[in-house]
Amino acid sequence: MSASLPALGLGLNTPMLTDNLSALALFAFVTSLTPGPNNLMLLASGANFGFRASIPHLLGISTGVLILLASVGLGLAEVFSHWPWAEVATKGIGAGYMVYLAWRMASASLPDASAGRAPRPMRYISAFAFQWVNPKLWLMALSAFSVYVPGSRGFLTVLAVAALFSGINLPTISVWALGGARLRHWLMDRRRVRVFNVAMAALLLATLWPMLS
Repeated sequence: MSASLPALGLGLNTPMLTDNLSALALFAFVTSLTPGPNNLMLLASGANFGFRASIPHLLGISTGVLILLASVGLGLAEVFSHWPWAEVATKGIGAGYMVYLAWRMASASLPDASAGRAPRPMRYISAFAFQWVNPKLWLMALSAFSVYVPGSRGFLTVLAVAALFSGINLPTISVWALGGARLRHWLMDRRRVRVFNVAMAALLLATLWPMLS
């Protein structure tokens, strides 16, 4: 194993976490609350399907945050240092999938129970899988460990950081789904929902710019 990988033990670095806990929690809150692919899709999901139907989407995101952060803290990011093509492939897959999601979002309409292929909210496993190609989450994970928990860290420290992020992430992103659900009464007109979904799709595509640039 490369010497550049973080030194891992099983211990919990309590002093490190205690010193940086408030700053790390604030970082998790701000980055989870600000606009990004997850939040824009949750806003659209809440508006199109309601909050309850969006719960699997929310849980998929939160679980993905937990597992991805733990993986990055345990050294997954070093893969990109040794195999740069893996980073390019991840970005390419992420960009392609976001374009697909934007197309689905732009072409969605009001749910129609009589339709043979009525639109439906994102499933848990799809939301979970998306986190692995979500450029914003990768940046959050890398920043969390390089800035707030640098150097040597044990497995329990990594798990504590990932759990903190996931615990803050779930209620924070829920605000976006709830906000979308509040718009449902305004979006009963098909022309309005069409404009809304196209706008959300355009904003989702705009989040690709930092990754592609």
